[in-house]
Amino acid sequence: MPPAFALSEVSVVRPGKLLLENVSWTVHEGERWVVLGANGAGKSTLMQIIGATMFPSSGEAEILGRRLGEVDVFDLRTRIGHTGTAVAERIPPRESVRDAVMSAAHGVLGRWREEYDREDLARADQIMGELGITALANRTYGTLSEGERKRTLIARALMTDPELLLLDEPGAGLDLGAREDLLASLEVLSASDDAPVLVMVSHHVEEIPRGFTHVLMLRDGKVVAQGPLAETLTADSLGRTFGMTLELGVDDGRYTARRSAYGRRRRVT
Repeated sequence: MPPAFALSEVSVVRPGKLLLENVSWTVHEGERWVVLGANGAGKSTLMQIIGATMFPSSGEAEILGRRLGEVDVFDLRTRIGHTGTAVAERIPPRESVRDAVMSAAHGVLGRWREEYDREDLARADQIMGELGITALANRTYGTLSEGERKRTLIARALMTDPELLLLDEPGAGLDLGAREDLLASLEVLSASDDAPVLVMVSHHVEEIPRGFTHVLMLRDGKVVAQGPLAETLTADSLGRTFGMTLELGVDDGRYTARRSAYGRRRRVT
């Protein structure tokens, strides 16, 4: 079976800045990846490449069996689900959660005169149930908390049954309770047999849901490490990614990280 996407020595150059340098990365069906790195590491640029919204300056990118530069990207993008601020900011505040999810079937933001059938309604309700937001169905988007909005965006992205789902910092701005609710939803999604290939960007190892299988680590546009999560995410690789000495812990499939303690000062007597 061909990979979900494959990047070969991809670089992205913009005036005065090398955003990605010789990135090679292959992701297969059934894998759940988290992309880790500090601000400016190249994570957003990488997501734009695999989301078919940016072309590499050099190298080759094959997404869902189609090579960028040789395919109609508008058709390709219909097979890829996205969550992020660009979508969130365009959903009308008075739109109901159910309509915000269901309108993705027509590729619109805000219901107008589209007609939806029972299958659309059933699919929207099923997805909302799986993500634990059924009780929000009749709430308006503008009244939701940040965590509720994040789960609504994921439900909307799943409405079109994408083959690839890109989660761009879904935990950003969430308090502890909202983050845990979101992670619980992502764990359910990652365990589903019919879930799309998942790629999630994050700054924090604490946001990695159980069930994710692989990690890619970036620093200054270069790959620090990539591979199976349990083998690749170590204190050493994480430290090299963020440029500091870190301690990494894992308990029941959840990770924590903190800066290593400095040497204690000797007490002056």
